[in-house]
Amino acid sequence: MRVLLVEDEQPLAGYIEAGLRKHGSAVDVALDGRSALDKCELTPYEVVVLDRDLPEVHGDQVCRRFVQRGESRVLMLTASDDVEDRAGGLMLGADDYLGKPFAFSELVARVHALVRRSASARPPVPRASGVSLDPARRSAERGGRLQRLTPKEFGVLQQPPAAGGDVLSAETLLEKAWGEHADPFTNAVRITVGTLRRKLGDPPPIETVVGAGYRIGPCG
Repeated sequence: MRVLLVEDEQPLAGYIEAGLRKHGSAVDVALDGRSALDKCELTPYEVVVLDRDLPEVHGDQVCRRFVQRGESRVLMLTASDDVEDRAGGLMLGADDYLGKPFAFSELVARVHALVRRSASARPPVPRASGVSLDPARRSAERGGRLQRLTPKEFGVLQQPPAAGGDVLSAETLLEKAWGEHADPFTNAVRITVGTLRRKLGDPPPIETVVGAGYRIGPCG
């Protein structure tokens, strides 16, 4: 899953980012509201973990923008645990609310719950070479066989199928499924593509284009 963490306290942001990555999320970080708004124009996020009290642009305004776009679930964080404050955040359109300090296990559980809630409303999506993706179960079905996918495998396979032979570079797939700060020298994309091919069989749903990257096949 792709998560945007918007938190101006750098030590806390680093702690949350590291923890979410350990639980399989691709995490981008914004340290102020303006950066968060810039990122939302470039990248669709499944979940936004949003501190309410932000510099540059207040978290309330950032929340409204994400709600207007309708692409992300918003988990709002705040140092205030006042009932009226929680209600105010939810009235802005936030999907969930968590007061500071919080247990990290609860944060992770709430993030995953938001992803499940979003995915359960979407039917399985036909993909490459007879493969159908089920976002709710994070699985792929082909020829009557169901395959569970890791977060990274699902992140790679859910990228848009090739239009007119378009090729996605390894760097693009790395950013989409692992996050913007992933190690550019890792071989994680190659390994993940190989695992997907073994799981899903022939014809391969992802084609290697030597020297360029990968082409995700069209639906059908």
